[in-house]
Amino acid sequence: MQQIEELIEEAKSMPLSSSVLVNKQEILELLDAAKHELPEEVKQARWIVKDREELMAKARRDGEAIVQRAHHEQARLVSEEEVVRAANEEAERLLADAREQARLIRLEAEDYVDAKLAQFEIALDKTRSELEKSIGQVQRGREKLRGVSPAQEEFGGEEYAEEEA
Repeated sequence: MQQIEELIEEAKSMPLSSSVLVNKQEILELLDAAKHELPEEVKQARWIVKDREELMAKARRDGEAIVQRAHHEQARLVSEEEVVRAANEEAERLLADAREQARLIRLEAEDYVDAKLAQFEIALDKTRSELEKSIGQVQRGREKLRGVSPAQEEFGGEEYAEEEA
Protein backbone atom coordinates (compact mmCIF):
# COMPACT_ATOMS: atom_id res chain seq x y z
CA MET A 1 0.00 0.00 0.00
CA GLN A 2 2.88 2.37 0.74
CA GLN A 3 4.19 1.79 -2.77
CA ILE A 4 0.81 2.81 -4.23
CA GLU A 5 0.83 5.94 -2.10
CA GLU A 6 4.38 6.74 -3.21
CA LEU A 7 3.46 6.15 -6.87
CA ILE A 8 0.55 8.58 -6.57
CA GLU A 9 2.59 11.12 -4.57
CA GLU A 10 5.36 11.10 -7.17
CA ALA A 11 3.01 11.07 -10.21
CA LYS A 12 3.02 13.94 -12.65
CA SER A 13 0.28 16.48 -11.89
CA MET A 14 -2.31 17.52 -14.45
CA PRO A 15 -2.15 21.30 -15.08
CA LEU A 16 -4.88 23.27 -13.30
CA SER A 17 -6.13 20.11 -11.60
CA SER A 18 -5.57 18.08 -8.49
CA SER A 19 -5.44 14.93 -10.63
CA VAL A 20 -2.29 13.05 -11.43
CA LEU A 21 -1.18 10.69 -14.19
CA VAL A 22 -0.21 7.26 -12.96
CA ASN A 23 1.09 4.28 -14.84
CA LYS A 24 -1.79 1.85 -15.14
CA GLN A 25 0.46 -1.21 -15.27
CA GLU A 26 2.36 -0.19 -12.11
CA ILE A 27 -0.88 0.37 -10.17
CA LEU A 28 -2.30 -2.95 -11.38
CA GLU A 29 0.89 -4.77 -10.39
CA LEU A 30 0.82 -3.22 -6.92
CA LEU A 31 -2.86 -4.09 -6.49
CA ASP A 32 -2.15 -7.63 -7.64
CA ALA A 33 0.64 -7.89 -5.06
CA ALA A 34 -1.76 -6.66 -2.37
CA LYS A 35 -4.28 -9.31 -3.41
CA HIS A 36 -1.60 -11.98 -3.04
CA GLU A 37 -0.80 -10.76 0.47
CA LEU A 38 -4.41 -11.12 1.62
CA PRO A 39 -4.41 -14.96 1.40
CA GLU A 40 -1.46 -14.95 3.83
CA GLU A 41 -3.52 -12.85 6.26
CA VAL A 42 -6.38 -15.33 5.89
CA LYS A 43 -3.98 -18.20 6.59
CA GLN A 44 -2.85 -16.44 9.75
CA ALA A 45 -6.46 -16.03 10.84
CA ARG A 46 -7.06 -19.74 10.27
CA TRP A 47 -3.99 -20.55 12.38
CA ILE A 48 -5.34 -18.34 15.13
CA VAL A 49 -8.69 -20.15 15.03
CA LYS A 50 -6.89 -23.50 14.97
CA ASP A 51 -4.77 -22.45 17.98
CA ARG A 52 -7.94 -21.43 19.79
CA GLU A 53 -9.57 -24.80 19.05
CA GLU A 54 -6.47 -26.64 20.25
CA LEU A 55 -6.38 -24.50 23.40
CA MET A 56 -10.07 -25.20 24.00
CA ALA A 57 -9.54 -28.95 23.47
CA LYS A 58 -6.61 -28.91 25.91
CA ALA A 59 -8.72 -27.01 28.44
CA ARG A 60 -11.46 -29.62 28.07
CA ARG A 61 -8.98 -32.47 28.45
CA ASP A 62 -7.39 -30.82 31.49
CA GLY A 63 -10.81 -30.19 32.99
CA GLU A 64 -11.89 -33.77 32.35
CA ALA A 65 -8.65 -35.08 33.86
CA ILE A 66 -9.23 -32.96 36.97
CA VAL A 67 -12.82 -34.17 37.22
CA GLN A 68 -11.70 -37.77 36.72
CA ARG A 69 -9.08 -37.40 39.46
CA ALA A 70 -11.74 -35.92 41.71
CA HIS A 71 -14.02 -38.92 41.07
CA HIS A 72 -11.19 -41.36 41.81
CA GLU A 73 -10.37 -39.48 44.97
CA GLN A 74 -14.00 -39.56 45.96
CA ALA A 75 -14.28 -43.32 45.37
CA ARG A 76 -11.15 -43.97 47.41
CA LEU A 77 -12.48 -42.05 50.40
CA VAL A 78 -15.80 -43.91 50.55
CA SER A 79 -14.81 -46.24 53.39
CA GLU A 80 -16.44 -44.77 56.48
CA GLU A 81 -19.42 -42.55 57.06
CA GLU A 82 -17.42 -39.50 58.14
CA VAL A 83 -14.86 -40.14 55.45
CA VAL A 84 -17.68 -40.36 52.90
CA ARG A 85 -19.07 -36.98 53.92
CA ALA A 86 -15.61 -35.42 53.76
CA ALA A 87 -14.97 -37.09 50.40
CA ASN A 88 -18.19 -35.70 49.00
CA GLU A 89 -17.30 -32.21 50.13
CA GLU A 90 -13.80 -32.50 48.72
CA ALA A 91 -15.07 -33.93 45.44
CA GLU A 92 -17.53 -31.08 45.08
CA ARG A 93 -14.81 -28.58 45.80
CA LEU A 94 -12.50 -30.23 43.24
CA LEU A 95 -15.30 -30.26 40.68
CA ALA A 96 -16.01 -26.60 41.32
CA ASP A 97 -12.29 -25.81 41.07
CA ALA A 98 -12.01 -27.83 37.86
CA ARG A 99 -15.01 -26.07 36.36
CA GLU A 100 -13.63 -22.70 37.39
CA GLN A 101 -10.19 -23.52 35.94
CA ALA A 102 -11.77 -24.74 32.70
CA ARG A 103 -13.91 -21.59 32.55
CA LEU A 104 -10.88 -19.34 33.11
CA ILE A 105 -8.82 -21.17 30.49
CA ARG A 106 -11.71 -20.93 28.02
CA LEU A 107 -12.14 -17.20 28.73
CA GLU A 108 -8.42 -16.57 28.28
CA ALA A 109 -8.44 -18.52 25.01
CA GLU A 110 -11.44 -16.57 23.76
CA ASP A 111 -9.85 -13.24 24.75
CA TYR A 112 -6.65 -14.20 22.96
CA VAL A 113 -8.44 -15.23 19.79
CA ASP A 114 -10.68 -12.16 19.92
CA ALA A 115 -7.64 -9.87 20.17
CA LYS A 116 -5.92 -11.59 17.25
CA LEU A 117 -9.08 -11.47 15.13
CA ALA A 118 -9.51 -7.78 16.00
CA GLN A 119 -5.95 -7.09 14.81
CA PHE A 120 -6.66 -9.03 11.64
CA GLU A 121 -9.91 -7.11 11.10
CA ILE A 122 -8.09 -3.78 11.49
CA ALA A 123 -5.43 -4.85 8.98
CA LEU A 124 -8.08 -5.97 6.49
CA ASP A 125 -10.12 -2.78 6.95
CA LYS A 126 -7.01 -0.66 6.36
CA THR A 127 -6.10 -2.66 3.27
CA ARG A 128 -9.67 -2.44 1.95
CA SER A 129 -9.77 1.31 2.58
CA GLU A 130 -6.47 1.87 0.82
CA LEU A 131 -7.58 -0.26 -2.13
CA GLU A 132 -10.89 1.61 -2.41
CA LYS A 133 -9.05 4.94 -2.30
CA SER A 134 -6.59 3.85 -4.97
CA ILE A 135 -9.32 2.43 -7.20
CA GLY A 136 -11.30 5.68 -6.84
CA GLN A 137 -8.28 7.73 -7.82
CA VAL A 138 -7.60 5.49 -10.82
CA GLN A 139 -11.24 5.70 -11.91
CA ARG A 140 -11.31 9.49 -11.56
CA GLY A 141 -8.10 9.77 -13.53
CA ARG A 142 -9.44 7.53 -16.29
CA GLU A 143 -12.68 9.51 -16.43
CA LYS A 144 -10.74 12.74 -16.81
CA LEU A 145 -8.61 11.22 -19.55
CA ARG A 146 -11.70 10.07 -21.46
CA GLY A 147 -13.70 13.29 -21.15
CA VAL A 148 -13.27 17.04 -21.41
CA SER A 149 -11.81 18.46 -18.25
CA PRO A 150 -13.32 21.54 -16.57
CA ALA A 151 -10.20 23.51 -17.61
CA GLN A 152 -10.73 22.62 -21.29
CA GLU A 153 -14.34 23.78 -21.15
CA GLU A 154 -13.37 27.05 -19.45
CA PHE A 155 -10.53 27.98 -21.81
CA GLY A 156 -12.10 26.87 -25.04
CA GLY A 157 -10.63 23.39 -25.18
CA GLU A 158 -8.35 23.89 -28.20
CA GLU A 159 -5.61 25.93 -26.55
CA TYR A 160 -5.55 23.63 -23.53
CA ALA A 161 -5.44 20.51 -25.69
CA GLU A 162 -2.45 21.97 -27.62
CA GLU A 163 -0.61 22.71 -24.36
CA GLU A 164 -1.05 19.11 -23.18
CA ALA A 165 0.37 17.73 -26.43
